Amino acid sequence: MGLKARINLIVGALTLLFVVALLAMQMREMRDSVHEEVVAANRVAGQLLNRAVWVYASRGTVAVRELLQDLGRVRSNDITLLNSADDVLYRSPPSPYKAGRDAPAWFGWLLAPVPSVQAIALPDGRLEVRADASRALLDAWDDFSRIALVALVLLAVVNMLVLGLVGRAVRPFGEIVAALNRLDAGRLDVALPPLAGSEAAALGAAFNRMVARLQQGLETERRAARAESELSDKRELARWVDHHVEQERRLIARELHDELGQSVTAMRSIALSIAQREPPQDAQTVQAARLIADEASRLYDAMHGLIPRLAPLVLDALGLEEALHDLAESTRRSQPAVQIVTTIELAAAALSPDTALALYRCAQEGITNALRHGQPRRIHLRVQVADAEVALDLVDDGRGLPDPAPRHPAQAGGSPGHHGLRWMAERAAGLGGSLSVQAAVPAGVHLRLALPLHGAADIEEGAGP
Repeated sequence: MGLKARINLIVGALTLLFVVALLAMQMREMRDSVHEEVVAANRVAGQLLNRAVWVYASRGTVAVRELLQDLGRVRSNDITLLNSADDVLYRSPPSPYKAGRDAPAWFGWLLAPVPSVQAIALPDGRLEVRADASRALLDAWDDFSRIALVALVLLAVVNMLVLGLVGRAVRPFGEIVAALNRLDAGRLDVALPPLAGSEAAALGAAFNRMVARLQQGLETERRAARAESELSDKRELARWVDHHVEQERRLIARELHDELGQSVTAMRSIALSIAQREPPQDAQTVQAARLIADEASRLYDAMHGLIPRLAPLVLDALGLEEALHDLAESTRRSQPAVQIVTTIELAAAALSPDTALALYRCAQEGITNALRHGQPRRIHLRVQVADAEVALDLVDDGRGLPDPAPRHPAQAGGSPGHHGLRWMAERAAGLGGSLSVQAAVPAGVHLRLALPLHGAADIEEGAGP
C-alpha cells in the first residue's frame, strides 16, 4: 500500500471515528429526550384521567367510554377501557402524526424507554393508560437520519479533500522513488529538480549530493583501475625489457669471453712470440711486440672486469651463493682496505632465475654505491630465507645517507647516483617484493631487498611485451 493510500486511510478512519462518536452522542441526547417526553406525557395523562374518570365512573363504564370518545387520543399514550370481564370497551385511535411510518426496530430498541402502564380501577372495570413512544422515536429517527446524512456527506468531502491534498503533498516522494529506481537501473545521470516542501526539498538535495558523490567515486574508481592497469602494463613491459636486456648482456658477455677473449689472448701470444723469436729482431720490433703484448694483457683484464658488470656468468654456472662469494672476492681484490663479510644462508631454497638475478644485481649495485659514496671500512652482505621470503641485507659503516630520515628508493630517483636504486625498486615491485634504504646504527647505510620465494612468473624466452 502506498503512502498516499495509507495517509488517506488513516485520515478517513479518524474522520469516521469522529462522526460515529458525534452520532453516538446525538443518539444519547435523543434517548434522554424521548424518555423524558414519553414518561412525562404518560404521567400527566394518567393523573388527569384519574381525576376526570371518577366524575363519570358513578354513571358506569358507558359514561366513561363517552368521555374517552370525546377526548380522543392523548399524545404519546394509548388508552384502553376494559369491563370487569376484561373485554375491550374502548381503545384510543391511532395517531395521525406521520401516519404509516415507524422508526426502524433497532433504533427503537436503542432509544425506547421501558414500557410504562398506569391502571385506573373503576367500579365495573378498569382504565389502562399505556405510554406510546413510536411518534417520538420517529421524530428522533428523522433527526438522526438528517444528521447522519450530513455526517456522511462531510466524511466524503473530507476524504476527497484529504485525497487531493495528500496526493499533492506526496507527489515529490513519487519523483524521488522514480529517481531511485532509475539509479538502481544503472543510470547515474539522474537528478531531481527542486521539490515542493521543506522535507521533500531536503531529500531531493541529499539525493542529488549522493548521486554526485557516487559519480565522483565511480570516476575515481575508474581512473584508479585505469592507472593500475597502466602501471601493471608498464611493470610488465619493464620486466620484459629487463629480461631481454639481461639476455643481450649475457650474449655480449659470452661474446666477449669466448670470442674477444680468445682473440686478445691470441694477439698477446703472437706478440710475445715475435718478441722472443730467435735470432732476435731489431730492438724497435721487439719493443713494439712487447708493447702489443702489454696492451693485450690490459685489454684482457679490463674485459674480464667488464664481463661481471654485463652479466654474472658465474651465476648461471654455479648459482647465487657462489656468485655472491665471487662478487665479494673480486671486491676484496679491488678494494683491499675494505673488509667484506658475507653470510649466505640459502639452504635448499629454490629460487627462480629472476629472483636470483635481482638479488645478485642488488648486491652488486649496493656494494658499488657504498664504495662510491660512503667510503666504508666494513661491508656486511647477508642473505637468508625465512617465512617464504628471501631477504638480502647490505650494511656498511660509511658516511651514511645525506638525509638521516628513511627514504624510499623511488623518492630518490631524481637525485644523482640513485638511478640504480630506483631501477632495483621497480624490479623488486615487479617480482612482488620491496626495496628499502635507511640509515644504519650507529653509522652507514642499511639496504634491504625482500622477495617472495614464489613471486611473479618468469617471463618466457622471446615473449612479447
